[in-house]
Amino acid sequence: MRHIKIKVRWREHAEAREMEGWVSMPKLELHAHLNGSISDSTLLELARPLGDHGVIDFSQVEHVILKNDRSLSEVFKLFDLIHILTTDHKSVTRITKEVVEDFASENVVYLELRTTPKKNDSRGMSKRSYMEAVLEGLRAVSSVDVAFIPYSEEEPRNISNPLHSQSNDKCCENTRKKIFVRLLLSIDRRETTEAAMETVMLALELRRFGVVGIDLSGNPVVGEWITFLPALKFAREQGLYITLHCGEVPNSKEIHDILDFLPQRIGHACFFEEEHWRKLKSSKIPVEICLTSNIRTLSVPTIDAHHFVDLYNEKHPLVLCTDDSGVFSTSLSNEYKIAASSFGLGKKEMFELSKNAIEFIFADNVVKKELRNFFNSAAKNLEL
Repeated sequence: MRHIKIKVRWREHAEAREMEGWVSMPKLELHAHLNGSISDSTLLELARPLGDHGVIDFSQVEHVILKNDRSLSEVFKLFDLIHILTTDHKSVTRITKEVVEDFASENVVYLELRTTPKKNDSRGMSKRSYMEAVLEGLRAVSSVDVAFIPYSEEEPRNISNPLHSQSNDKCCENTRKKIFVRLLLSIDRRETTEAAMETVMLALELRRFGVVGIDLSGNPVVGEWITFLPALKFAREQGLYITLHCGEVPNSKEIHDILDFLPQRIGHACFFEEEHWRKLKSSKIPVEICLTSNIRTLSVPTIDAHHFVDLYNEKHPLVLCTDDSGVFSTSLSNEYKIAASSFGLGKKEMFELSKNAIEFIFADNVVKKELRNFFNSAAKNLEL
């Protein structure tokens, strides 16, 4: 029995050490939904008062929150709960602060956070006040420096506080870490053309506060592409970046239309047919890959069948992302660990995969240059 315990402890220690290696590697997160990235502990804390007031059945909610292997139906239950919990400004601010700190703690150096601006008249919440609460959350982060105000290339840039890796940079132990954060406003597929346009106009209004693009997301079986096209066209004409959830469910015509639109990036790409793959690969549209999310939602039957392998082997631009780290009980470091172990990739290949994603982030060339310099320095520290 003692021999078995020693073996178990050794295995746990080895696994912890391996995860520590993935955490120490700098990473970029380009597909993270704000409300899906809330930690379980915060969800429980926010849900308990609602249970006390009879708004929800806390015992049922607690059971779903504490499960790591949630079923697809439980995932949707959790999304419903999150929607209830994020309808006041104070909670939105808190969640934003904590999500950014969580990503920074695992050495994410650039984060694109996407969220659907919510309107809740009973709480005095407009789409704009919702986003103001998000921005307040960015300002509230104290554990790291958050760089979310964009700089144009013509403006002088203060880089006296460069990015700093937690890994082995002994000469900079006292330097505060910095994370670049950019915001994407999501058009919900349940919305009308007018509501979608309202979201785009808000994005334009908030560009100086780090809003750089538009996302189309929500229940993939709801809504039609033609409904959102006018707002998406207008957004692109105004210089906003576009990323679109694409191929989450079988919908050949919509996938074709989205690829014809030529967004700067797409997310998931699970239910593609041969024609779609040809069009995607010829266009070189980068793909945001969310391994755990795709498996948990049954969009891909097994990890071995995931399209990551084909795209990676063909050197198609792609980036590993979490989608909803809280809902799917994962982290970006864990996604890199899964990819490495599932597809036989080493630390150097995974580091290059992360670094290559710099080329399709929705930020200016000054930020890209700073990130490239940082990755080059990190490569030496990590001996890659």
